[in-house]
Amino acid sequence: MWTDCPTPDEWESRERWFDELDESLIAPSGSYLVSEQACALAGEVRTAFCAGAWVAVIIMAMAVIDAQFRETELPDFKGNTKQLLHVLNADPLLQTLRERRNALVHVDCDNPAITVDDMWSKGEELEREARSAITLMLEAFYMNPAV
Repeated sequence: MWTDCPTPDEWESRERWFDELDESLIAPSGSYLVSEQACALAGEVRTAFCAGAWVAVIIMAMAVIDAQFRETELPDFKGNTKQLLHVLNADPLLQTLRERRNALVHVDCDNPAITVDDMWSKGEELEREARSAITLMLEAFYMNPAV
């Protein structure tokens, strides 16, 4: 159910998945430049994911990616996120995530990106989207190890 709180077992399982994914992406001999703001927001993404707030995860994951790239990859960049991803020659899936985030945030009255019915009936699909968004978010943190 959309409004049900996760059981302690569900929370722990989600937390374990997040942490194992995070650990699996870290190069054993690498160090990374990470954005302070992106790290703080990633903590919120983790909590939202554990709580089952799938749409919030999708929206916030893109905010984390944007913060990470703007602080560590192109700190003087003044363009929008679409342009930022293009300049970085980023994974095309990041543009897809950005478009999904935009659809969720910017209302199209004729074609809503999410409805209350969707929240009830598409939970598994939304969870898959949230997991994909988290994967992209964490990959953004670890895309350029410095050794």
